[in-house]
Amino acid sequence: MSIVITGATGQLGRHVVEALLERNVPAAEIVAAGRSIGKLADFEARGVQVRAMDYTDAASVAKALDGATKVLLISGSEVGQRVEQHRTVIDAAKAAGVELLAYTSIANAGTTGMKLAAEHQATEDLLKDSGVPFVLLRNGWYLENYTEQLQGTLAQGALAGSAGEGKVSAASRKDYAEAAAAVLVAENQAGKVYELGGDQAFTLPELAREISTAANTTVAYQDLPASDYAGLLAGFGVPQPFADILADSDLGIARGDLIVSGSDLRQLIGRPTTSMPEAVRAALATA
Repeated sequence: MSIVITGATGQLGRHVVEALLERNVPAAEIVAAGRSIGKLADFEARGVQVRAMDYTDAASVAKALDGATKVLLISGSEVGQRVEQHRTVIDAAKAAGVELLAYTSIANAGTTGMKLAAEHQATEDLLKDSGVPFVLLRNGWYLENYTEQLQGTLAQGALAGSAGEGKVSAASRKDYAEAAAAVLVAENQAGKVYELGGDQAFTLPELAREISTAANTTVAYQDLPASDYAGLLAGFGVPQPFADILADSDLGIARGDLIVSGSDLRQLIGRPTTSMPEAVRAALATA
């Protein structure tokens, strides 16, 4: 058996490789594929196969998937280019005759109107038409979307957004990675759809209050019109098109698009998901 993890140089991909090793998948049966294979030297030293792969280079994708039994397609990071990049991987998976392709989609992809979801929805359609056996891992929001910005939030004394009192079912990258690993080692996964999110949904005002308590300071939630929030993000250096998508995602949170009501994530990882307070306090402890 050979399990290929695409985008393995990214944070989620590294967590997935680690989770597979923790599940006692032989290192030689794991292929970590990504652009900067130097970042995977530590895995290679542990016996993991390392292969160079770029979503935009069909030849490299075909080589990375050569002999693959299962593939985890981690969605690309280049918004606006992802559908064609994903198509390249799906085509290579079909040519390789893989038994299962798992794709990291977005929570509630079947119903959400978030702009960020459009490329995930298009990729799901590609998979349905491909003939490749697939399973959908519809990942919710990452807690790290907030905890990795903690220092800036504390410096500003405010958490800005456009989500109002909308709730989000967020979990950690490690949680989602463990779920992916569980699916990749399980049998009979083709055709399944997992809606993945944290056990306890929270609002951004609740997040601001938790940061305030944990850091022993005052952080207020500042709810802004989406256009103003996008402008604020752009002012901090976020490219305007992506700033617009992030602001639109907050509107999605306000609508409830990122609430995951089931317990798929908890069941797959066999433990409670990482809570928002846990993530905030852990991030502050290592800052």
